[in-house]
Amino acid sequence: MKNAIAERIQDFLRKFHPFKSINDENLLEIARNVTVLYLEKNDYLFKVNDGTHDSFYVVASGAIGLSITSDSDDVLIDKCDEGDILGLRPFFAKDNYLMNAKAREESIVYAIPIDIFKPIVIKNTKVLEFLLQSFASNTRNPLDKKNKGKLLSENVIYDDNSSEIQYYQPIHYTKNPVTASTLDITRYVAQTMSSKKIGSIIIHENKLPVGILTDKDLRSKIATGLFPIDTTINKIMSSPVITVAENISIVEAQLMMLKHNVGHLCVTKDGTNLSEIKGIISEHDIVVAQANNPGVLLRQTRRAQNTEDLRNIRQKVTDLIQNSIDKNIPIYHICSIVGELNIAITKRAIEQAIEKMGIPPPTQFTWLNIGSQGRKEQLLLTDQDNALVFEDVSDERYDEVKNYFLTLAEIVTKKLNKVGYEFCPANMMASNPLWCRTVSEWKNQFYNWIHSPGEKGILMCTIFFDYDFVYGDENLMHAITDTILKETYDNQLFYAYLGANALENPVPLGFFRQFLVENDGEHKDTFDIKSRALLPLIDAARILILSSGIRNINNTALRYAKLAEIEPQNAVVYNSCEEAFLELLKFRTEEGLLYNSDGRYLNLKELTKLDKVKLKNDFQPINDVQEIIKNRFKLTYFT
Repeated sequence: MKNAIAERIQDFLRKFHPFKSINDENLLEIARNVTVLYLEKNDYLFKVNDGTHDSFYVVASGAIGLSITSDSDDVLIDKCDEGDILGLRPFFAKDNYLMNAKAREESIVYAIPIDIFKPIVIKNTKVLEFLLQSFASNTRNPLDKKNKGKLLSENVIYDDNSSEIQYYQPIHYTKNPVTASTLDITRYVAQTMSSKKIGSIIIHENKLPVGILTDKDLRSKIATGLFPIDTTINKIMSSPVITVAENISIVEAQLMMLKHNVGHLCVTKDGTNLSEIKGIISEHDIVVAQANNPGVLLRQTRRAQNTEDLRNIRQKVTDLIQNSIDKNIPIYHICSIVGELNIAITKRAIEQAIEKMGIPPPTQFTWLNIGSQGRKEQLLLTDQDNALVFEDVSDERYDEVKNYFLTLAEIVTKKLNKVGYEFCPANMMASNPLWCRTVSEWKNQFYNWIHSPGEKGILMCTIFFDYDFVYGDENLMHAITDTILKETYDNQLFYAYLGANALENPVPLGFFRQFLVENDGEHKDTFDIKSRALLPLIDAARILILSSGIRNINNTALRYAKLAEIEPQNAVVYNSCEEAFLELLKFRTEEGLLYNSDGRYLNLKELTKLDKVKLKNDFQPINDVQEIIKNRFKLTYFT
């Protein structure tokens, strides 16, 4: 009598290696002895340290995740889909399982008894070789040259080489610093500094930092007789004090000091001057912590005399990125540091251009980086996107002033092009009259984009709503920010358009969980990590942070971190989005460094199975955050 179930199992197994190398008679015998297992989502097939089973397994449907336990958390290192084999340890070894196997969704698994399978395949060289390779790939990382032969469970956690990554570790700072109030008398504050043997003291008002008093202030303002020693502190303190968050790294601290030309930083709970004082960082703290770091590049940038100097510095920045990647420095720290260096290079290019003009700017202006530069996410040498805002002037002066800034912008953008930042193909640069405007013109432009969103308006919003101050009068930028927040407040039509745009790129996997790749053209069969994976997360973060009325947070990872803070009910999703975005950005950066490209198109054939699993895991947060957008902005029918 025929066994219909066994024949269906036989037909299924025949489609996959190594079963397609087994003759029909033996394969049917195997199928007759298969046990069919049904697993609910999150059910375990086996766990770390479980005794080995008398069967190995083939996934018939669903997905089984293989993970190890690290610091009480499951770290996913592989995912088995339809036809994949797992649990081969009892076939080759007698010790306990080294991984967890857990259903990531409802799954059906075929359990194949080893006692039945072994005699049939023991003489089949092809099958044995396949099983050995499968066993190795499921428990080892043969492509990892540094850790060749080690179990994945031994090397999935990055080496903690503190001597190599010390510069990127959080800096040790003085906690609970001595403080004084604005109305304290200088004489007594100076006596306190002397008795405590400290060179600075934070000045507060209602426990919030408003300034700092240093030995330099006492020398230049009191010792010289400019102010009497009995004057109040608020008359001689340096204000405002530069504030930073508690977890700032050594490199970031030095870059902040160099950027703002200060010798001290005030550490606050959230990094702003609107939260409680936690400590103080001095130049001495940095000198003690390190001897040499990317701050040297910042100094070299300030001294650069010409375009060639800037080009050489940017090449060193590329080397810095590669070295940091090689040392497994967190990508967030790399973005932060490179973002500051990119700003410094642009700023110096502007200063050189003004010197070349021979005439000082006729009015106040500000230079903005927009797009990926505005988000401080431009690690690779891609194209430049920038804009210029200048003060409102009379009609009689308008043409003369605008022509000056257009000429200035053309010099700057040409310099940046020679440095290595390509011209924007869409000409979204300050040298374009459309993007070199007065502050009132810019406010009107944003008003029109917001109230007449349309396709073009939304495209502009996705670029120009991500901006960062580079040079000039920062108040001009704040005026534009004020307009954006005012006009977008509770603007349902605008958010419907922006939300629909954010949903245009769903999770980039096909029905059978295959990657969606380019179908034709120069990049045929490659994966567009920018448009299919990074942009959905970038667009989602933008609309959510904008609708929350949060200003001056433009970086995608920081946006998700802030969203997790203000929306604890969605914190799990936002934290996952932050992690996924940073890992995807690392994938793109590594691709670009390897092939000296913009890293946009990944050749999937050159990725390891582990890397492919990581990529697919990074796609789930896209779906989760897009569901939040659909529900929040009622886009089910709109889209």
